[in-house]
Amino acid sequence: MARHGAARKTEPLEQGVKSERAGRRAAELDRLIHERVRLGIVSALAVNDALSFNELKALLKATDGNLSVHARKLEEAQYITCTKSFAGRIPKTEYRLTAVGRRALERYLDHMEALIRATRQG
Repeated sequence: MARHGAARKTEPLEQGVKSERAGRRAAELDRLIHERVRLGIVSALAVNDALSFNELKALLKATDGNLSVHARKLEEAQYITCTKSFAGRIPKTEYRLTAVGRRALERYLDHMEALIRATRQG
């Protein structure tokens, strides 16, 4: 019986170590991408060559102000590019994912996969 009790005492310790490792992994996440709207922007651009402001807005169900603030943060980090033009007299804003943004998304996804694996092994 003592053996069984000893085995149970180590379980919380092992879980704590795994939890700590998962916590460190979570701390490594790119906080810029981790936010829901920004992750949506980067993900949508990863599977599309380019998307207009209105396409992203509809896809993400975001307001004009919300989308523009998040897109600007990604643009400042050089994760996306923004091109403004006119179709006749109608302004058109188009976004594309940069190589820097694609690498950041790949790192983010790698970290998320590692967190999922660590959690499932626990």
